[in-house]
Amino acid sequence: MPVLDLSPKAALVVLDVQQGILGLPLQPHPADRVVDNSARLARAFRAAGLPVVLVNVAHGPDGGAALRPRADVPHNPPVLHPRYSALAPELAAHPGDLLITKRQWGAFTGTELDLQMRRRGIDELVLTGVATNLAVESTARHAYEHGYHVVVAEDATSTFSAEHQDFAIRRILPMIARIDSTDAVLTALTYRSAAGEG
Repeated sequence: MPVLDLSPKAALVVLDVQQGILGLPLQPHPADRVVDNSARLARAFRAAGLPVVLVNVAHGPDGGAALRPRADVPHNPPVLHPRYSALAPELAAHPGDLLITKRQWGAFTGTELDLQMRRRGIDELVLTGVATNLAVESTARHAYEHGYHVVVAEDATSTFSAEHQDFAIRRILPMIARIDSTDAVLTALTYRSAAGEG
């Protein structure tokens, strides 16, 4: 049995692996690694008959759906070009994939994610995407509060500094999730399929 075990009712949630974000300098994992590992996981979840949820972020053509809180770090979301929210081509939706558009860091608030997961009996979410300490961490926190088990595929995530990645992966996420690698998740899926549990 692999070290990482997955629920037979797991789903993959890929966060913000989209053109307007992938062009930014990411650390510690480059954008192409995040895309490749997320795509590998998506193929494996589909093959196992498990849901794949592709999440993007968009604020509308005028930026009007963006949050603008009073905060010490100013939030000045730009007016986004039309391709900003387009998913990486390697993650183009397949029939049966669920598409979720969010308007903030996390994928639960104001979306159908919880509804869609509960209707399918999902109890565990495997998370990938950008940015680790923003979209991934926020979604993991809400998943935890909704009662889901969470796995983060660390090498399928990245953010804007190695320091932010390290703090999220070592200090915050281990309190609410299991942290492992893309290969570990793939091995767990293979084991489950071989055991007839898929």
